[in-house]
Amino acid sequence: MEEIDFYLDHSQEMMDKAVSHCNSELAKIRAGKAMPNMLDGITVEYYGASTPLQQVASVTTPDARTLSIKPWEKKMIPEIEKAIINSNLGFNPQNDGELIRINIPPLTEERRISLVKQAKSETENGKISVRNVRKEVMDSLKKLLKDGASEDAIKGAEEEVQKITDLHTKKLDDLLELKEKDIMTL
Repeated sequence: MEEIDFYLDHSQEMMDKAVSHCNSELAKIRAGKAMPNMLDGITVEYYGASTPLQQVASVTTPDARTLSIKPWEKKMIPEIEKAIINSNLGFNPQNDGELIRINIPPLTEERRISLVKQAKSETENGKISVRNVRKEVMDSLKKLLKDGASEDAIKGAEEEVQKITDLHTKKLDDLLELKEKDIMTL
Protein backbone atom coordinates (compact mmCIF):
# COMPACT_ATOMS: atom_id res chain seq x y z
CA MET A 1 0.00 0.00 0.00
CA GLU A 2 1.09 3.51 -0.78
CA GLU A 3 0.49 4.79 2.75
CA ILE A 4 2.56 2.01 4.30
CA ASP A 5 5.46 2.83 1.97
CA PHE A 6 5.13 6.48 2.95
CA TYR A 7 5.41 5.61 6.64
CA LEU A 8 8.39 3.33 6.04
CA ASP A 9 10.17 6.03 4.02
CA HIS A 10 9.28 8.61 6.66
CA SER A 11 10.69 6.43 9.46
CA GLN A 12 13.90 5.81 7.48
CA GLU A 13 14.33 9.54 6.80
CA MET A 14 13.63 10.66 10.37
CA MET A 15 15.92 8.01 11.88
CA ASP A 16 18.67 9.00 9.42
CA LYS A 17 18.28 12.58 10.65
CA ALA A 18 18.53 11.42 14.29
CA VAL A 19 21.78 9.53 13.53
CA SER A 20 23.15 12.49 11.57
CA HIS A 21 22.32 14.90 14.40
CA CYS A 22 23.93 12.60 16.95
CA ASN A 23 27.03 12.37 14.75
CA SER A 24 27.30 16.16 14.56
CA GLU A 25 26.87 16.45 18.35
CA LEU A 26 29.56 13.82 18.93
CA ALA A 27 31.88 15.73 16.59
CA LYS A 28 31.66 18.72 18.93
CA ILE A 29 33.05 16.67 21.81
CA ARG A 30 36.76 17.25 21.64
CA ALA A 31 39.09 14.30 21.96
CA GLY A 32 42.26 16.22 22.76
CA LYS A 33 43.05 17.02 19.15
CA ALA A 34 42.48 20.47 17.71
CA MET A 35 39.65 20.47 15.13
CA PRO A 36 38.04 23.53 13.51
CA ASN A 37 34.52 22.20 14.24
CA MET A 38 35.25 22.60 17.98
CA LEU A 39 34.23 26.23 17.52
CA ASP A 40 30.95 25.42 15.73
CA GLY A 41 28.11 27.08 17.53
CA ILE A 42 30.13 30.15 18.58
CA THR A 43 28.52 33.36 17.37
CA VAL A 44 30.10 36.81 17.19
CA GLU A 45 28.50 40.26 17.18
CA TYR A 46 29.09 41.50 13.64
CA TYR A 47 27.55 44.85 12.65
CA GLY A 48 24.78 44.35 15.20
CA ALA A 49 23.92 40.80 14.13
CA SER A 50 24.82 37.55 15.82
CA THR A 51 26.94 35.78 13.17
CA PRO A 52 28.58 32.30 13.22
CA LEU A 53 32.35 32.50 13.77
CA GLN A 54 33.03 30.68 10.47
CA GLN A 55 31.40 33.57 8.59
CA VAL A 56 33.74 36.24 10.00
CA ALA A 57 37.02 34.30 10.18
CA SER A 58 38.88 31.27 8.90
CA VAL A 59 39.56 28.57 11.47
CA THR A 60 42.55 26.30 10.82
CA THR A 61 44.68 23.79 12.70
CA PRO A 62 48.40 24.47 12.13
CA ASP A 63 49.22 21.45 14.34
CA ALA A 64 47.43 18.79 16.41
CA ARG A 65 47.22 20.98 19.53
CA THR A 66 46.52 24.45 18.12
CA LEU A 67 43.56 26.24 16.57
CA SER A 68 44.25 29.37 14.57
CA ILE A 69 41.52 31.93 13.88
CA LYS A 70 42.19 34.62 11.28
CA PRO A 71 39.35 37.16 11.04
CA TRP A 72 38.49 38.73 7.69
CA GLU A 73 38.59 42.14 9.44
CA LYS A 74 41.17 42.96 12.14
CA LYS A 75 38.65 44.94 14.19
CA MET A 76 36.79 41.65 14.83
CA ILE A 77 39.64 40.19 16.91
CA PRO A 78 38.37 41.48 20.32
CA GLU A 79 34.79 40.38 19.50
CA ILE A 80 35.95 36.89 18.52
CA GLU A 81 38.14 36.64 21.59
CA LYS A 82 35.22 37.67 23.83
CA ALA A 83 32.88 35.15 22.14
CA ILE A 84 35.36 32.29 22.65
CA ILE A 85 35.87 33.16 26.32
CA ASN A 86 32.10 33.43 26.89
CA SER A 87 31.43 30.11 25.11
CA ASN A 88 32.29 28.06 28.23
CA LEU A 89 34.43 25.69 26.16
CA GLY A 90 37.30 26.26 28.56
CA PHE A 91 39.59 27.77 25.92
CA ASN A 92 42.06 30.55 26.62
CA PRO A 93 42.51 32.49 23.34
CA GLN A 94 45.78 34.32 22.70
CA ASN A 95 45.63 37.36 20.47
CA ASP A 96 48.72 38.59 18.59
CA GLY A 97 47.01 41.45 16.72
CA GLU A 98 46.77 39.46 13.47
CA LEU A 99 45.12 36.25 14.55
CA ILE A 100 43.92 34.35 17.58
CA ARG A 101 45.54 31.11 18.70
CA ILE A 102 44.04 28.57 21.03
CA ASN A 103 46.27 25.88 22.54
CA ILE A 104 44.36 22.69 23.27
CA PRO A 105 45.70 21.12 26.45
CA PRO A 106 46.06 17.33 26.61
CA LEU A 107 43.11 15.67 28.30
CA THR A 108 43.39 14.30 31.82
CA GLU A 109 42.04 10.81 32.55
CA GLU A 110 39.21 12.38 34.57
CA ARG A 111 38.29 14.67 31.66
CA ARG A 112 38.37 11.73 29.22
CA ILE A 113 35.93 9.78 31.39
CA SER A 114 33.70 12.87 31.59
CA LEU A 115 33.77 13.23 27.78
CA VAL A 116 32.87 9.55 27.32
CA LYS A 117 29.86 10.09 29.62
CA GLN A 118 28.88 13.11 27.53
CA ALA A 119 29.21 11.04 24.33
CA LYS A 120 27.05 8.28 25.84
CA SER A 121 24.44 10.85 26.80
CA GLU A 122 24.35 12.26 23.24
CA THR A 123 24.06 8.75 21.82
CA GLU A 124 21.21 7.94 24.21
CA ASN A 125 19.42 11.09 23.04
CA GLY A 126 19.81 9.81 19.48
CA LYS A 127 18.36 6.43 20.46
CA ILE A 128 15.42 8.15 22.15
CA SER A 129 14.75 10.07 18.93
CA VAL A 130 14.89 6.83 16.93
CA ARG A 131 12.49 5.11 19.35
CA ASN A 132 10.12 8.09 19.21
CA VAL A 133 10.03 7.85 15.42
CA ARG A 134 9.34 4.11 15.69
CA LYS A 135 6.47 4.73 18.15
CA GLU A 136 5.00 7.45 15.93
CA VAL A 137 5.12 5.23 12.83
CA MET A 138 3.74 2.19 14.69
CA ASP A 139 0.81 4.30 15.93
CA SER A 140 0.16 5.48 12.37
CA LEU A 141 0.24 1.88 11.13
CA LYS A 142 -2.28 0.85 13.83
CA LYS A 143 -4.54 3.66 12.63
CA LEU A 144 -4.29 2.30 9.08
CA LEU A 145 -5.30 -1.13 10.40
CA LYS A 146 -8.40 0.38 12.03
CA ASP A 147 -9.17 2.14 8.75
CA GLY A 148 -9.32 -1.21 6.97
CA ALA A 149 -5.77 -1.95 5.82
CA SER A 150 -4.75 -5.60 5.50
CA GLU A 151 -3.50 -7.12 8.75
CA ASP A 152 -0.67 -8.95 6.94
CA ALA A 153 0.51 -5.74 5.26
CA ILE A 154 0.54 -3.90 8.60
CA LYS A 155 2.35 -6.79 10.31
CA GLY A 156 5.00 -6.78 7.57
CA ALA A 157 5.37 -3.01 7.83
CA GLU A 158 5.76 -3.20 11.61
CA GLU A 159 8.52 -5.79 11.19
CA GLU A 160 10.21 -3.54 8.61
CA VAL A 161 10.01 -0.53 10.98
CA GLN A 162 11.63 -2.66 13.70
CA LYS A 163 14.43 -3.66 11.28
CA ILE A 164 15.00 0.01 10.40
CA THR A 165 15.03 0.88 14.12
CA ASP A 166 17.54 -1.87 14.92
CA LEU A 167 19.77 -0.75 12.06
CA HIS A 168 19.82 2.87 13.25
CA THR A 169 20.38 1.86 16.87
CA LYS A 170 23.38 -0.17 15.69
CA LYS A 171 24.67 2.85 13.75
CA LEU A 172 24.42 4.96 16.93
CA ASP A 173 26.26 2.28 18.94
CA ASP A 174 29.00 2.20 16.29
CA LEU A 175 29.33 6.00 16.41
CA LEU A 176 29.66 5.87 20.20
CA GLU A 177 32.26 3.10 20.02
CA LEU A 178 34.36 5.14 17.56
CA LYS A 179 34.07 8.30 19.65
CA GLU A 180 34.90 6.44 22.85
CA LYS A 181 38.02 4.96 21.21
CA ASP A 182 38.95 8.43 19.91
CA ILE A 183 38.56 10.03 23.36
CA MET A 184 40.41 7.32 25.28
CA THR A 185 43.35 7.09 22.83
CA LEU A 186 46.31 9.01 24.19
